[in-house]
Formats: sequence, structure tokens, C-alpha cells
Amino acid sequence: NIVAAETFYGDLARQIGGSQVSVASILSDPDTDPHLFETSASTARAVSDAAIIIYNGADYDPWMDKLLAASPNAERTQIVAADLIGAKSGDNPHLWYDPRTLPAVAKALESALEKRDPADAASFKANLATFDASLKPIDAEIASIKAAHAGVEVTATEPVFGYMASALGLDMLNYDFQIATMNDTEPSPSQVAGFESSLKTGTAKILFYNSQVTDDTTTRLLGLARDAHVPVIGVTETEPAGKTIQSWFTGQLQQVPSARDKLEK
Repeated sequence: NIVAAETFYGDLARQIGGSQVSVASILSDPDTDPHLFETSASTARAVSDAAIIIYNGADYDPWMDKLLAASPNAERTQIVAADLIGAKSGDNPHLWYDPRTLPAVAKALESALEKRDPADAASFKANLATFDASLKPIDAEIASIKAAHAGVEVTATEPVFGYMASALGLDMLNYDFQIATMNDTEPSPSQVAGFESSLKTGTAKILFYNSQVTDDTTTRLLGLARDAHVPVIGVTETEPAGKTIQSWFTGQLQQVPSARDKLEK
């Protein structure tokens, strides 16, 4: 019985565990703001009953720490993505977009499953190998985009895609603005002015935005980007329904070179 805080970790757990696991994801509604999520009695029960817990850490899902503390269990395995890649409080918490994260979580989960169910170890190992192989085309796409577009200046409404942008070799502008938006605080006038200038002058060659957020600020910035003919790419903070990790990442990555091609034409 595995409980994942977020859907993409739940998807990973199903791919590694196969038919030997039952998986539930807490943040299953794509319209839920993970930073503002509040737990319920049913959430607490799910966590209490789980043999394995997977969550992000780095202050992204602090409610999980509280739930685990409320139901201590020495037999329960906790897999925290932040711990696996050395991320800490104050870092950009959208760790799943870091290419190191999902392979590390998958490896840790396979090890945990093998210890709990040695009879099915061969199945878990095979599933891990299949998962790792399925990420190779994504790694190749990242390398291809980096080779062609490294150093291109881009911007974003939130730091959701930040780790992936860095892996692509893109130069991210207006990070302070993004952090303010993520933390639901008002960006300073200078941060707003800097962001608007990067769009109006064309300094930012691509605008990434969280397509699951439709507030007034995002709408206004999208309008500025369109007026300045800056290509816009929507990314999501959570795995959309009907997608796998592989199809989700591939679909978003494929937008980057096409956006650059439109700009250059």
C-alpha cells in the first residue's frame, strides 16, 4: 500500500510496483494549489495505513510531515525526493522537473519494495529498468534542445519549470518575481517593471507560464507577450489526467524548439 503526495510520484510508484502495489495520490485534483492544500481525516487515515510514503519535501508539501508525525510507524518507509537529491528548504521546490529526481525516487522505491517483497524482486528490477529506459528519449530531447538553444534568455510567471529550463541551458530571467508569485505575495514594483520590460523589449525569447493558474497577473503578462510576439509555452505543476510522466514531459519539451523556430521566422 503506497501513498504518494503528488500524482507524478504516484504514477512512478505504479510503474515500478506494477501489480504488486496499490497506489493512492493525495493531490489528485489538478486545480488544487499544492501550497495551500489542507489535510482531512481521510488523508490522515490514508497516510496512517500506508506501508510506503512518497513525497516531495523542500517545503512543497509540509502537511505531509505533520501527518507522518501524527501517526508514527517504525515499519513505514518514507521516500522524500528532496533528501535524495540534496534539496533543502528555500530551494525551488518543483523538484520533479530536475532530471535527477525521478530516477532517484524510482531507484529508492525499487529498493524499498524489494526489501518488503523479496519474492517479486525480479519484477521490481525489471520495472525499474523499463522506467529508466523510458526516460532516455526525454534525456536525449533535453540534450538536443540544449545543444541548439543554450544561453537563450527566457522568463516565467512561476518557477515551476525552472529546473528543466536550467537543464535545457536556458537563461531564466525575473526569478524574484516568480518566487513572489509562487508564495502568493505581491511582487515589488521594480520586479513587475523588470518582468514587463523583458517582454516588451523582446529580451525574453520565451514566456513559460503555469497553465493551471488563470489569475489576473498571468492573463496580463500573457497579453504583453502576445503583443511583443514572444512565444508562450504552458507548463503544468501537476501531471494532467490521462498522461504519464513520459508523455507529460515529452509534450512540454517538444514545444521549446517549435517556439524558437516561430520566433526566428
